[in-house]
Amino acid sequence: MRTEIVIKQHAILCIVRRKVKICFMRSLLKYLAHYKIESCLAPLFKLLEACFELIVPLIVARIIDIGIATHNRAFIVQQGILLVGMATVGMISAVTAQYFAAKAATRFGTDLRDDLFRHVMGLSRAETLGVSTLITRLTNDTVQIQNGVNMFFRLVLRSPFIVAGALVMAYTVKGVEGVLFTLVVAVLSVIVFFIMRGTIKLYRRVQQKLDGVLQKTAENLSGVRVMRAFRRESAEQHEYTVAVESLAKEQVRVGHISACMNPLTYAVINMGLVGVLYTGAVQVNVGSLTQGQVIALVNYISQILVELLKLANLIILLSKAAACAKRVSAVFLQKTSLIDGTEDARAVIPTVQFSNVTFTYPEAASPALADISFSVEAGETVGIIGGTGSGKTTLAHVMARRYDVTEGTILFGKKNITSFSLESLRKTIGIVEQRAQLFSGTIADNLRWGNESATDQDLMRAAKTAQAAEIIAAKDGGLSATVEQQGKNFSGGQKQRLSITRTLVQKPRVLILDDAASALDFATDAALRKAIHADSSGMTVFIISQRVSAVRSAGRIIVLDNGQIVGFGTHAELVATCAVYKEICLSQLSTAEVL
Repeated sequence: MRTEIVIKQHAILCIVRRKVKICFMRSLLKYLAHYKIESCLAPLFKLLEACFELIVPLIVARIIDIGIATHNRAFIVQQGILLVGMATVGMISAVTAQYFAAKAATRFGTDLRDDLFRHVMGLSRAETLGVSTLITRLTNDTVQIQNGVNMFFRLVLRSPFIVAGALVMAYTVKGVEGVLFTLVVAVLSVIVFFIMRGTIKLYRRVQQKLDGVLQKTAENLSGVRVMRAFRRESAEQHEYTVAVESLAKEQVRVGHISACMNPLTYAVINMGLVGVLYTGAVQVNVGSLTQGQVIALVNYISQILVELLKLANLIILLSKAAACAKRVSAVFLQKTSLIDGTEDARAVIPTVQFSNVTFTYPEAASPALADISFSVEAGETVGIIGGTGSGKTTLAHVMARRYDVTEGTILFGKKNITSFSLESLRKTIGIVEQRAQLFSGTIADNLRWGNESATDQDLMRAAKTAQAAEIIAAKDGGLSATVEQQGKNFSGGQKQRLSITRTLVQKPRVLILDDAASALDFATDAALRKAIHADSSGMTVFIISQRVSAVRSAGRIIVLDNGQIVGFGTHAELVATCAVYKEICLSQLSTAEVL
């Protein structure tokens, strides 16, 4: 009974895997739907070229048996001109096929990468496969698939057709030689099958190892200062070397198996060639086979050799492409948990209400937020404070709907936040995170992320509020000044102020500053809060900070501790009633300043 259950489970698992595999292929084949003409013409022109190649040995045989044997120079010239004409038409067919195959494959790769990038950008923070593996799948994997598609169009009809055609021609020339050809092709097919079977799984492991190398590279490049500060250069170099050597070992292993293809194929073909020459010589001697026919048979077995090598390399390339296709399809199968709404968030009054909200990160043991309830009116400024890990940033993310809550509801303008479209929410709720991110280009390019139609005056007005006007003025070219990759030519405080500017250019109705001024000095921080208060008429503002000085002037303050609200009120009320808030105040301010 137990054995029967195991067998049934195995059968079900095989069916599921087969269906998933079919789903993978269908999800990628749709990218060729717009290039049906190119996809059909490329193999057809290659088929035309193959037809000419199969006729060539017969013409050569006629030249030998008729032209040379009878010293008929006119016949030789006539057949030679025919060969040149066929070669010309074959070359034109081959070039045309290459053009259509490259066109279809390149456009296929472009559409695939565009769609994959768009899909990745649409995933929420709850769904992630890791930055390093996503980069590998967006670049290396898609290139491997594109190369596989290109070679598939060029050889899918040509190589099998020539192999089958050469077999038929061998039978037409002499039945005994045809049997020998069939035996050679059968042995070669077995070799190709087992090599393909051994390499396809290994190619998947190579891509996984490549993910690991890319991850170590990204970590070392982004954390080079920390690495140097802790004198970890040698240790990190050792770990990187281990990862690279592991990748190299896997590549060498699959390379050894793939490298067996050529010598084994050549060995079988050469043995077949010896057999053809031996049997052919005997039959020529007895007069049952002509010299031209022997030459034709040699040409056909050479064609089989070349095409089977091409076919074997195509199978290896397709095996690699199939492994990459499965990895890419796995990203497409990862669906976002955020269901887009239909209503426009810009059309409602920006009030915010949390009702018994609980949120737990995927695979986390305990909730990051537990039973959170509060209400904020439009135009109100609210401070959020708490210790490290208290849930401040998580609160900001669920408020901006970076995640959907596990339990409870968030009302925006007295409507469930899930009823609004994500695009309108992103334009209505502006969030500035602690880790400021700038992109290569100019200052103006970065600031216009918030509003592409913003004028230079709009940019400078927002920069003045964010205390970034002096930064822009100090740079050569002002708004046209260059921003290097990741804003490396700006300090941490400058990047934070420019990030705040970018969000203010958007003119959000709800502004969330998630410890966005942590790199600023107290004077600049105070000036920033004062300017935002003066220019945020009608804007609901949430100031998240660990500094009491940053939140004490807010209309009300939310105090978080272990994902729960332990206090909500003004500074004076919380000092009197909330022990956690008072403790935070006393750790940063004197007793007189607290009171």
